[in-house]
Amino acid sequence: MFSNSFSFARAMGCFGCFGFTTKPKQSARPTCRSNFQLSQECLLDEEIEEDDDDCSFNGDVTCTALGVEAECLGRGMRSEEILRFKLNSGFACRQFPVKETNMIIRTEDENGNKMINEYVREYKIGSGSYGKVVLYRNNVDGKHYAIKAFHKSQLLKLRVGPSETAMTDVLREVQIMKILEHPNIVNLIEVIDDPTMDHFYMVLEYVEGKCVCEDSGPRGGIGEDTARKYVRDIVSGLMYLHAHNIVHGDIKPDNLLITSTGTVKIGDFSVSQVFEDDNDELRRSPGTPVFTAPECCLGLTYHGKAADTWALGVTLYFMVLGRYPFLGETLQDTYDKIVNNPLILPNNMNLELRNLLKGLLCKDPKHRMTLNDVAEHPWVMGEDGPIPQYLCWCTRNSYYLTEDIMGEAELS
Repeated sequence: MFSNSFSFARAMGCFGCFGFTTKPKQSARPTCRSNFQLSQECLLDEEIEEDDDDCSFNGDVTCTALGVEAECLGRGMRSEEILRFKLNSGFACRQFPVKETNMIIRTEDENGNKMINEYVREYKIGSGSYGKVVLYRNNVDGKHYAIKAFHKSQLLKLRVGPSETAMTDVLREVQIMKILEHPNIVNLIEVIDDPTMDHFYMVLEYVEGKCVCEDSGPRGGIGEDTARKYVRDIVSGLMYLHAHNIVHGDIKPDNLLITSTGTVKIGDFSVSQVFEDDNDELRRSPGTPVFTAPECCLGLTYHGKAADTWALGVTLYFMVLGRYPFLGETLQDTYDKIVNNPLILPNNMNLELRNLLKGLLCKDPKHRMTLNDVAEHPWVMGEDGPIPQYLCWCTRNSYYLTEDIMGEAELS
């Protein structure tokens, strides 16, 4: 996408952190792919990224920012400009901006627990594609936070495309999360980067529960009532993202977390994309193979919002049936099934749910259900009615967050 150095973003005025000067070394990104032979785990969890021929300028073009060489990528630069414009023009739909800290102080508390600034380490709670996630407690407010920890030097070594490193994905994730605030999206609280150190951290809202399909519900699925509740939350968050011309790109159960009160929050924006307008056309599908839409498998251009909707359909299918609609033994086999195999649904399935799944998992994106269609679908509404939408009107000096029922919003 864009620069493989946070110093470039700093020079562009995106945010004040990430001023390090480590230079990248070219290296192949480790992957579980070998001649299209993948384990089932890789098909479900590994992000398989395809080369993007339109990603770079013709010839070797570099920029210099704060003494650091950074690769300039055509479309990535455009995304950079869009995000920078949104931030600088007051379109960041947040009541409070993300805190930026450029100093890391490592200490220990009275019990010998490691500390990063005011955060006290408790235990590791997960691992991502590029770093680990650790539970910390803030000594000031007493609250728990999930902190993603990264090594900048490692991110700069990992290639995720012909001219991109893992730093690209992480930078984009930070920039996108800085402009978002929604009850069904994991909130970014603080970014900690010391230009003299290799570590940097993303401080995130801590979601106490697990992913939407983990350790819950009857064997083979979580049940229609629970699935309906979760889908309503997912659709609300996705509609908010799409309204702000952001495509998530990797909707799946692992990226859908449940709070202690049962609310679903969408997380992991590492492969998300932002657009200037409604033109959400993409050429590269970096998401998880089994959730990939048919049009993405064909290596053609596709529309990101429709691909998000397909992934929602695969997620719903898995929630109610406990299995995936299209899963092969290899990557190519999985793609072949996604493109060519018919959708198989149980004969005794609720007719409204059957109709919804057929609409979501329609192989032709032009005839696939939209999120607005999903929000108004009888199975989704159930006894609860239309899905509340949270829309933001933001100016440089004011902030409004209103709850809207199916698009008829008024400023209060």
